[in-house]
Amino acid sequence: MPVDPVYFDLIEQETVKKESRVIYFTFNDEPELEECRGKILKTGELEHEGVFLYLDNGDKVRVDRIVVINGKPGPAYDEYDAYALAPLTCQAGYENCSFD
Repeated sequence: MPVDPVYFDLIEQETVKKESRVIYFTFNDEPELEECRGKILKTGELEHEGVFLYLDNGDKVRVDRIVVINGKPGPAYDEYDAYALAPLTCQAGYENCSFD
């Protein structure tokens, strides 16, 4: 998915830190949150896969799946927020919400 350029500016600001904490979505059978820690080295594009964030510990995270970087909202934060709040809605994932 396209990523707003403001997030690349955020990533650039975070590269000066010795260690960063990144929380991101993974998808196996269901969406899950994962966490990695390390120094952010760079971003780079993998053809047909997307743009990734590379850390010094060998981890790589797809940028459009990042929920939070060092406590700051990332590109997938709104998606995470909507997913987390879904059980609080009337429909909770169902299209027909009848109380009859």
